[in-house]
Amino acid sequence: IADGRLLTMGDRRGPDGQESQFVIALDLETQKELWATRVGPPHNDGPRCTPTIDGPRVYALGTSGDLVCLETASGRLLWCKSLPDDFGGKMMSVWKFSESPLVDGPRLICTPGGPDATMVALGKENGDLIWKCAMPDIGNGGKDGAGYTTVVVADIEGVRQYVTIVGRGAISVEAETGRFLWGYNRIANKVANITSPVVRDNLVFVTTSYKTGSALLRISKQGDEFQVEEVYFLGPKEFENHHGGVVLVGDHIYGGDGQNNGTPVCLELETGKICWKPEAPGPRSAAVIYADGHLIFRYERDGVVALIEANPDSYRLKGTFKTPFGKGPSWAYPVIHAGKLYLRDKDVLMCYDLRAN
Repeated sequence: IADGRLLTMGDRRGPDGQESQFVIALDLETQKELWATRVGPPHNDGPRCTPTIDGPRVYALGTSGDLVCLETASGRLLWCKSLPDDFGGKMMSVWKFSESPLVDGPRLICTPGGPDATMVALGKENGDLIWKCAMPDIGNGGKDGAGYTTVVVADIEGVRQYVTIVGRGAISVEAETGRFLWGYNRIANKVANITSPVVRDNLVFVTTSYKTGSALLRISKQGDEFQVEEVYFLGPKEFENHHGGVVLVGDHIYGGDGQNNGTPVCLELETGKICWKPEAPGPRSAAVIYADGHLIFRYERDGVVALIEANPDSYRLKGTFKTPFGKGPSWAYPVIHAGKLYLRDKDVLMCYDLRAN
């Protein structure tokens, strides 16, 4: 949401009757469609990307690897790239390209997952290649190709870098040059590495599911080289996030635990200590966001939405409600804007007023 517009993606029939993938812009006040621009072929359960808005431009990635730059006001196509065709991109497994492009200064960052271009930086105005990074061997865990995460930007030990999880594990690339900085293989599984890393100072928290777990990494620099120290590792019975992500609030990580599950967990970032882990208030996995001292857990099935206090001292469920739509899987992250909660479920967009009377 930006400048009175709500942007999303979806599969539907175009004016020519052909089923396609689209970026869609709605007027926030009237809920009327402003424009819809075709991206690429449809996917059997829709696109994964959240469009990235950067002033006059919007960036989005279709499931077949079609990367587009559109004019925010009109949806007019400004430039496009194909991650498979232009960069030899491929996914680690069958669920196709899923990340949301990252804008950092003049660069647009995305992860084709190709052998010569694991990550690339493009000029955000014209799509020209600035650099590409080939990934070295970091271990046997996982599979070659891109993961389902989105890159996060961080300044670690005085170097700006892009951190993500690909098929072989967590990696980092130098922002200015595209130089590969460090990798960590133990967090990789062979099915789907989904959750984006969380970075604070020189600490990087990573988690994946499919009986893998979580780790806290301490990144240090000696000369021009970076080293990775594993501070702790939590096995899958302790904490593994499948879908829905985790958030860092103060000194604690909050998120849903378990494969195809969303048990609320609070854990201490620097020690891995589990502060609380109650029964889940909803079925299947949960997408989590933070606002005003509280967490909103949006569950994958039955339309369950839970409000949980972000308090490491005790688990405090403040309330739940069920949306009229939500048979699942409801994977779209909730969004809060101007006191309102937006929930997307397939072809339905719901808006709830969160403000007190």
